[in-house]
Order: sequence, then structure tokens, then C-alpha cells
Amino acid sequence: MTTITSPIAIIDIDDCWNRIGVVGDQSCPKLEQVVHCRNCEVYAGAAQRNLQRLVGDDYKKDWAAHFRQAAANTHQLDASCLVFRIGREWLSLPTRMFVSVAPQAKPHRLPHRNGRGLSGIVNVGGTLYPCMSLADLLGIDESEGEAATNRHTFARVLLTQWEDQAYALPVADLHGILRYATASVQAPAATINKGLSRFLSGVISHDDMHIGVLDEALIGYQLARTLR
Repeated sequence: MTTITSPIAIIDIDDCWNRIGVVGDQSCPKLEQVVHCRNCEVYAGAAQRNLQRLVGDDYKKDWAAHFRQAAANTHQLDASCLVFRIGREWLSLPTRMFVSVAPQAKPHRLPHRNGRGLSGIVNVGGTLYPCMSLADLLGIDESEGEAATNRHTFARVLLTQWEDQAYALPVADLHGILRYATASVQAPAATINKGLSRFLSGVISHDDMHIGVLDEALIGYQLARTLR
């Protein structure tokens, strides 16, 4: 990190606004007409002289060296996702898939529909949505929740849209929206369970989190297939 030195040239400015102006004892006779020091030509003139002051060569050299430094991170943040947790797995889907986030709601079972992945229907704001269990679809054990931490957890229902169908996806915790560089996405680890790994296109490292990037097309297809 470059330390920028102060300008060498110092100009003498009478800061009357701090003595007799609005910041001082307000005894300046000009206040009756201009109301506030910022409307006074003395204040404006001082600001103009300050901006036009000469700067030293060392000051210019320090700034030139600062802007010659290579950027610390050349990866462009060209994508965004919504990060959530199911069981102990932090996962993400593109933000464009999501319509809104709703409070946790208990699904109501549908008669004669007990297929894997369909938990029932949920009422969100007076609208019924098919409630889909990503835990079932991805082979994640929801009982293996994240170990107790000092942070609050936010169980929510994510309302998402795939083609012309809306779905409700319950999650155990919600981290929020994350911008990331697609060039920084890493390959999934070989230790990830087979049910989940086939739906992953990569992994994002963020702070102390390893976030699985779910394949949008595969997830959308699986949701639609489960609802048939």
C-alpha cells in the first residue's frame, strides 16, 4: 500500500467561519445578509485558493507510483448468485432464477403425490406454490445441519422461476447475494457426495465458506421433471 505525502505548498487562509461565522460566535456582520458562511464570497474564495494551491514534486511522484501498481485482483466480478444452506452444504443458484424470499412455511401434503423431491404445496402471500425439497433431489441429509455458531440462522423459502413454472425451495439458512468472478470458480472436490456432485458446475471460495455452484439448467430440468 502506497503512503501519499502531503502537499509541500501551504497557503495561509483566514478561516473566519470558525471564529465569527456559523461555527464560531456568529458575530460576523455578513451573516445577516448571506445567512450561512457557505453563501459568502470569503468562504468561496478560500475554497478556490485551496484547490488552486501548488503541490510538491514528492506528492506527484507518490501518486504516480500509486497508480502504476498492478491491480491486486484482475478477476472481474461478472456474475452473481444467491447463497443458501441445505443441511451442512452451502450452495448457490444464479440470482436471475429467484423471484423473492419468503418466511419459512410448512408445506401441505398432496394426496397421491409422494414422489421424491415434492414436499407438497405452500401458501405464500395467498398464492400456492409447489414446495420442492432440494435436499431430496441432491441427496443431502438435512439432519447434518451446520454446527452451532455465533451467528443467527435464517430459514427461508426461496421463490424461484424456471421457464413458466414457479417453485418454492425451503432452505435452512440464507447468506444472501454474492458477486463473484466466473474465472475464479474451482472444480468440485472429489469428496463431495455423488448425488450432489453431478449437479455442481464448480465451487466458489468466499471468506471461510466453500459454496457449491449448482448447474441452473440441470436443477431447472430436475424440478420440472419432479412436478410431472
